[in-house]
Amino acid sequence: MKILIPNLGSTSVKYRLFDFTGGDGTLLTRGGLERVSDHAEAIEQVLGELREGGWVGSEEDLAAVGFKTIMAEGRTGCLELTPEVVDSMEACNNIAPAHNPPYIRGIRLFAEKMPSVPLVGLFETAFFQWAPEASTRYAVPQSWHDAGVRRWGFHGASHKFIAERSAELLDREDVAERARNLYVDAGLPVDRSPLRVVSCHLGGSSSISGILNGAAVGNSMGLSPQSGLPHNNRVGDLDSMAVLHMMRRDGLSVDDVETALCNEGGLKGLSGGHNDIRDIASEADSGNAQAKLALDVFVHSARHWLGAYFAQLNGLDALVFTAGIGENRASIRAAICAELDQLGIRLDAEKNEAARAEEAIISADDSPVRVMVIPTNEELVVAREVKRYLEHRRN
Repeated sequence: MKILIPNLGSTSVKYRLFDFTGGDGTLLTRGGLERVSDHAEAIEQVLGELREGGWVGSEEDLAAVGFKTIMAEGRTGCLELTPEVVDSMEACNNIAPAHNPPYIRGIRLFAEKMPSVPLVGLFETAFFQWAPEASTRYAVPQSWHDAGVRRWGFHGASHKFIAERSAELLDREDVAERARNLYVDAGLPVDRSPLRVVSCHLGGSSSISGILNGAAVGNSMGLSPQSGLPHNNRVGDLDSMAVLHMMRRDGLSVDDVETALCNEGGLKGLSGGHNDIRDIASEADSGNAQAKLALDVFVHSARHWLGAYFAQLNGLDALVFTAGIGENRASIRAAICAELDQLGIRLDAEKNEAARAEEAIISADDSPVRVMVIPTNEELVVAREVKRYLEHRRN
């Protein structure tokens, strides 16, 4: 059983091909294209690479194409991407303008080019289905809540992978099994004491989740991927009255506000124009006060959410860093963990400096909380859930 997982950006198409023949998912090949101006041509090129490499002879060789879909109005979970489901995704374009449109475009192109292949999406909101209602509700009028205005949470595939893998590394197979089977049976028992994990997905887009026994208790993102920590050029959390204030003060239109919040804010807005953490760190090291402030605000926000989930979980067993910044920036990890020894978080400076995009324990030997770096694997999570969906559909 071969499952193709494309990752569709506004100007990029990346992919991984998995084989589930007799196993839990073997990565056969991966690739991608940058600076894409025509997604139809890019998808055709991807399919050509798979054929030329001998990985796929025809569309009959693919059991499905799986997508890490973001959100859809009134829907979540792992779903076949029928025209009705795609239409419900389109209804959320204004909430996720940088994410939903390229996925919708790509899904429709794949449907045209491979009409006999099932298209299945695992929505980023799915992992947060079991979060307590108190952590998902905004204090808005009931009519707003009924319209879907709530904390949905995102980066679900990444946080689910961390839930599984951290439990395995902590020798908690009972929790790992529950995390792997969460979408099938969220009621699987835990044999021993609760396992409490905070997962820090830090990258161009960042979020932090509290995880109890393999299931999320909340996520720093809310209604949209716009919220939570400051992102590369998206503002993150913001008092809602700020939008009305700036519209009235400067006569800004809705489009003006959207551009400011989605393209000119975040680390870019704080640092004076840089949205890549490497450039910001370099500028900060050179004495750029704005760049240093951007790093400080990012770290402050991460510590805020770490503290929130520490309280909600009544302590921690593990703190995990993942994604581009989390896996590669030792200085950011050190800043987030600084002076948290009273919470049981004690970093080993040498281990932390040595850890680069590979699994590692970076806490001191006497640290009550295990601090880890775990490279995420969102595509594998999507592929596994697509496989499970296909098997369930056959039964």
